[in-house]
Amino acid sequence: KMSNEVFTQLRNKANEAEAIGGTLKFVIDDLTVFVDGTGNNNVASQEDNEADCTITTSASTLMELQSGDLNPMMAVMGGKVKIAGDMGLAMKVQSLMS
Repeated sequence: KMSNEVFTQLRNKANEAEAIGGTLKFVIDDLTVFVDGTGNNNVASQEDNEADCTITTSASTLMELQSGDLNPMMAVMGGKVKIAGDMGLAMKVQSLMS
């Protein structure tokens, strides 16, 4: 299933990245990925918790971002990626999306 692949990919990237210092929620189509980066490591789960920042997008947009066909800034400006909450946190997670 596509959403399992997306979750695994985001979880792996979150595990490799430095702790983001906050909580983040990705809503990708019908998948929710919650990243808790308040500790020493980022911990990703599929819990639907309140987060400091929520990023909403589609799996197809995520794939375009990952392949480099779509610039993250353009995706946000074009409404393909919606960000609610802490923008500083959103900037830190560009590495998780590309």
